[in-house]
Amino acid sequence: MDVSALFKASVKTVNLRNKELGTVTSAKDPLRRSRVKSSFYVKAHDVVVQISRLREFLLKSRKVYLDFHNHLCTASHMTDAERDEIDAGAQNIMGICSQLVKDLKREVAASEQVSQQNIEHREIMLLMIEDYLKDVCKIYSEQKAMRVKRAMEMRKIIRLQSADTVVEQTSTTEVRKSSLNVTQKSADEHVDGKNDSSESSPMKIQEINGDVNTLTYEEEPSPEDIQMFHSENEQLYSELNTLTEEVKQIESKVVHIAELQEIFTEKILDQDKDLDRLMTTVVGSTENVKEANEQIRQAIQRNAGLRVWILFFLLVMSFSLLFLDWYNP
Repeated sequence: MDVSALFKASVKTVNLRNKELGTVTSAKDPLRRSRVKSSFYVKAHDVVVQISRLREFLLKSRKVYLDFHNHLCTASHMTDAERDEIDAGAQNIMGICSQLVKDLKREVAASEQVSQQNIEHREIMLLMIEDYLKDVCKIYSEQKAMRVKRAMEMRKIIRLQSADTVVEQTSTTEVRKSSLNVTQKSADEHVDGKNDSSESSPMKIQEINGDVNTLTYEEEPSPEDIQMFHSENEQLYSELNTLTEEVKQIESKVVHIAELQEIFTEKILDQDKDLDRLMTTVVGSTENVKEANEQIRQAIQRNAGLRVWILFFLLVMSFSLLFLDWYNP
């Protein structure tokens, strides 16, 4: 007969009655009692809190950290100095957390008053904390690689814009030169005509001057100038293409460097694990050597006592034989 529903109803009734009577049951519940937190738990919790804060800060400032446009005045932006400060702070926090994890590993390896099950539990906790730190290091390295890549893209855009402005300036200067040459020629022709025909009226001179002014603005560049502009544009375009190829190569190298840096960080953490393991082994070997020396010392003492007893036995037997020989000739 299944009485689960009846049992649940009884428990619910007891809980409601305790609430109405104001009875506090949390103090009697052994699972709700406040446990005494060990120093290891406090230190591990502090490390996890620091790593979590760093992760939240990196994810929160990711958008502003990677924004290089700043085209909106109202939008919050970040300078390169602030980005460098964030990088230095993140590296400092990651180094401190890694050192704290090492210290906790040494503390676990040197602990003697803790059960073996608790030691294994603490080692698993440290492995999880170390994996969490690796994930945060990966987030930081990816974010830094994206920052370098976007900075290179912005430099590329700025170079292209500067090249476009140079092309526009050269074209405008050439157009102005050609227009000035045309106006100079027309003015010379106008002066020659004035010398030849002295009977021309002032109204005609003003009309000729107006035509010359319109020619200065409406005159198109000659085919040689257009050919020269095309050659200059092709030269600038080839230079921009070479710059673009160089920028792409630099971007690929920067991304490769970021990947190598990430691998280097992982290898450093693995080497730290190996060093901690070697240190633990060295400490254990030292303890074993001490115990072996103590056992050798005890064995030497035992052998010394045995030798004394043997010498005493030989002396007693020698004196006994001498006495018997003297007593019984």
